[in-house]
Amino acid sequence: MNRQAESHQPTIQPRSQVEKSVDNGFIWLTRIFAIAVALLLLWIAVQVAIQAGPAIREFGLGFLAKSAWNPVTNDYGVLPQIYGTLMSAFIGLLIAVPIGVGTAVLLSESLLPLPVKTVIVFLVELLAAIPSVVYGVWAIFVLIPILTDIGKWLNANFGWIPLFSTVPTGPGLLPAGVILAIMILPIITAISRDALISVPSSLRQAAVGLGATRWETIFKVLIPAAFSGIVSAVMLALGRAMGETMAVTMIIGNANTISPSLFAPSNTISSLLANQFAEASGLQVSALMYAALVLFILTLIVNILAELIVLRVKRL
Repeated sequence: MNRQAESHQPTIQPRSQVEKSVDNGFIWLTRIFAIAVALLLLWIAVQVAIQAGPAIREFGLGFLAKSAWNPVTNDYGVLPQIYGTLMSAFIGLLIAVPIGVGTAVLLSESLLPLPVKTVIVFLVELLAAIPSVVYGVWAIFVLIPILTDIGKWLNANFGWIPLFSTVPTGPGLLPAGVILAIMILPIITAISRDALISVPSSLRQAAVGLGATRWETIFKVLIPAAFSGIVSAVMLALGRAMGETMAVTMIIGNANTISPSLFAPSNTISSLLANQFAEASGLQVSALMYAALVLFILTLIVNILAELIVLRVKRL
């Protein structure tokens, strides 16, 4: 009987040399692609740094602490643009992260009928497909008038608070932050939803078996298990927010000033590059490349911090 059973067991055929060669070739091809991506990133950084060389030698690190931007006297500083870039991205994340993660939970769990869930998924994907200039035009004619009315009321009643100390006149930091929140919402929602869906169903079943309610399972089991994916979504969204150009340029006011007020005009590094690069010459070009290098470094720092956060969470 044992001999008959052994005779029916499939025999494992040894891999041919051709199959081994194909597998090795595929491995080396993926390595080449990975190295090519790293080299491309390094090449971009080196080229930007080389073009920024004259401004780096002229201004040094003082470029990061100066507020002047005067092409006539060749006096340049990027502090207001750094402030505007970070603050507008922070406002966007502050609005988009709760909404995006909440929408991801809603779409990943059985909380909605399938037809409704399908429609919401389609609308989220549609938000990602809208061109940024369309967002900018919509913000000018729809968002800014609404925020201006709200801002006037806040300034009249709570003007003693620095955040509302400026009477809104139209473009400003808050409209830019809100439009960035809308633009990065699909990124946070889609990636967070994929992270939540990939959580093993055994964790859900174990939590329910221990007596946890649905919401306890979501907040105490599923979200912590998918935290690394959610952080990745937030960091990708932050990179998009810090680098967004057209929509922000149209509604932020492009003023090289620093104000604690949400309704004061501001500026970002991307907006500065978009507004001035076409007509720049001489040292101004180098200063703009220096500003681009600063934005590159800021984005790199954000991604490194995100990786450190994910690694620390995984160790816990």
